[in-house]
Amino acid sequence: MFNRNRRLRTSESIRALVRETTLSPSDFMLPMFIAEGNNVKVAIDSMPGIFRHSLDNTVKEVKEAWQLGIKAVNIYVKVSDQLKDNTGKEAWNKNGLMQQAIRAIKDAVPGMIVMPDVALDPYSIYGHDGIIENSQIVNDATLDALTLMSLSHAEAGADFVAPSDMMDGRVFAIRRALEENGHHNVGIMSYSAKYASAFYGPFRDALDSAPVDQNEIPKDKKTYQMDYANRIEAIKETLDDVAEGADIVMVKPGMAYLDIVREVKNAVNVPVAVYQVSGEYAMVKAAAERGWLNHDQIMIEQLHCIKRAGANIISTYFAKEAAALLNK
Repeated sequence: MFNRNRRLRTSESIRALVRETTLSPSDFMLPMFIAEGNNVKVAIDSMPGIFRHSLDNTVKEVKEAWQLGIKAVNIYVKVSDQLKDNTGKEAWNKNGLMQQAIRAIKDAVPGMIVMPDVALDPYSIYGHDGIIENSQIVNDATLDALTLMSLSHAEAGADFVAPSDMMDGRVFAIRRALEENGHHNVGIMSYSAKYASAFYGPFRDALDSAPVDQNEIPKDKKTYQMDYANRIEAIKETLDDVAEGADIVMVKPGMAYLDIVREVKNAVNVPVAVYQVSGEYAMVKAAAERGWLNHDQIMIEQLHCIKRAGANIISTYFAKEAAALLNK
């Protein structure tokens, strides 16, 4: 027996030579929060280092990300309360904040891939991803709203639309509308396996989009987001989305769901995106601030693990920090 596996670990040069998984800034997608106003930069307390930016500052952030080698942004907007209702109609306002943001980013950095979020929760008085009727989230009426929203994003110049709502049939409805309106080259990145997770808490602080606590209004999103105890269901959801026309599928959250990432990767022949969500980011930041973890080492290790599990794209709040470290 002359096998010695350690021979391939004896130096960093050898380890790098045989490394199975490598990271690049082009693997990352940067989630961004956009607010009304000018020269606005509002810190999100539960997500250290992350801010809501007005359009002018958003453009600066996008230019910086591009210089770091990041090729895609996933954008979300915080709209004022007076624009919210149960229909979400502000979501397809051609001059709405999201539509302005898409145009501003594409004008400033034409090569940046812009993937705006498609869901009604930032526009809903109830904080839900769909329209509420008789105390329930109604599927088909919501599809009509999501379709109008997606068309407005395509018309503003989005490269992909990113439905995160988890309504049944929304990928087909959106794909059909895009085709019928001549947007043949606008892609769909579907949040296919999006779980009802407690890891989303800081994100809802960022957009003020948590479900409201009112009588007869669902207090959580468990009737449309997936049960975290389920695995097979994730594959079914993802295969359905691919059949309906999704160009990219997403698993969300990330680290606690790497088994799902691998299952999805093995099941589909389209790129797989993974969202390392706000709670996962905040946990690392909090532990590092207390000196319990080495921030940069944990950040890079987690991103490697997500890619190793099968991710082609990693949507992460660490994108700029990780890219800067990888570029050294």
